[in-house]
Amino acid sequence: MDASGKRFAIVVSRWNELVTKELLEGALSELRRYGDPEVEVLHVPGTWEMPPVVKALVSRSTNAPHAVIALGCILQGQTPHAKLLGSDVGGALMGLQVTYGIPIAWGVLTPDTQDQALDRAGLKLGNKGREAALAAIETASVLEQI
Repeated sequence: MDASGKRFAIVVSRWNELVTKELLEGALSELRRYGDPEVEVLHVPGTWEMPPVVKALVSRSTNAPHAVIALGCILQGQTPHAKLLGSDVGGALMGLQVTYGIPIAWGVLTPDTQDQALDRAGLKLGNKGREAALAAIETASVLEQI
């Protein structure tokens, strides 16, 4: 796996920034570990706002990224809002990656609690931002070989 010479975009939610900041740092660190890629970081208010920004990135006629990394944190609540949000955003991003042929790595957490979110952002259970970056690098590399 080599990220050198590739372009990556990271779209990160400001909602639950305590968590998403750690996911972003993990993703950036992992990208640097595998080369010196060009990285564009775009902040959006929340996870809901990711799909139009990602679409603008992957539909560029020039300088489209080799992969996009979507980072966010949707905390479960007492209503079905979080499940609906995660499903709608995930479906929209899946549709974009299939339509445009550019991988969109899912680094959006959907934990029950803030503590679970922090655990997945680097405290106890690894950093899901790092994992999303690895998935983006590997998938972009596979597509480059085809």
